[in-house]
Amino acid sequence: MRAALSAKRAARSPVPLSLLGSWLALGTVAVFVIGAGWIVPDATRQDILTGVTPAGPGHLFGTDDLGRDILALAIAGARSAVVGPLLIAVGSMLIGVLLGIPAGYLGGPLDAVVARYADLVLALPATLVALVVAGVVGGGYWVTVAVLVMLFSPSDIRLIRSAAIEQAPRPYIESAKVLGIHPLRIMFRHVAPNVVPVIVANLLLNVAFALVAMSSLSYLGLGVGPGEADWGRQLADGRELLGENAAAVLVPGLLVIATATAANLVGYWLFERLARARVAS
Repeated sequence: MRAALSAKRAARSPVPLSLLGSWLALGTVAVFVIGAGWIVPDATRQDILTGVTPAGPGHLFGTDDLGRDILALAIAGARSAVVGPLLIAVGSMLIGVLLGIPAGYLGGPLDAVVARYADLVLALPATLVALVVAGVVGGGYWVTVAVLVMLFSPSDIRLIRSAAIEQAPRPYIESAKVLGIHPLRIMFRHVAPNVVPVIVANLLLNVAFALVAMSSLSYLGLGVGPGEADWGRQLADGRELLGENAAAVLVPGLLVIATATAANLVGYWLFERLARARVAS
């Protein structure tokens, strides 16, 4: 009863302004990702004669050295900057669920093998490995995404494994065993829903980390190709324009920071809400 009452009070409590701002930031970025082709259809069009110009009429944040509008390029760059990190977070979380829940619930040799795999990959420096693999393979954006999925998965495996271990001795699991329910059904029908708060929170946290990682790799010349719209690439292209038009660096940099921060805040809020809902039920 007390848990239910506290959950109701939490639901009625006012939403912090920082959380409202986070939802607004994520919603704006989502609009950019979905509608960039209609909002700024010619974002990468170059105008060499215009060159670098500061903020002014017709160009809210000015242009870069190729005459491209900074704001239009940032809006168009949201797609490559965000879609890749989303796929990385979802892919690594799927691996975490498929390996972490059976390892935590069943234990034994499977748990030992999965735990050693997670420890081994987690010991590798993710950004450095992605640089080496992408450089050797010669791949671009999607190769980088695939490599980061594998490198991000160990933290998800360990987190979900720990949550499954915590759920395994619960009375409802023992009752399911007594009823003769198949272990696979217990794991993915009964254990999995109770680790959803952890899954959601870590998913959004991974989006933030992957966003920074992908932007860093694009800044270093991997990921998207030269001339394409991407926040990391825009940072690299604009680093020599600080004296002439600082917005060329500030706009994409602030977008990366704001999006990553918003994902973290929303993830933490969703974790609290889902955890209270599970307790109340």
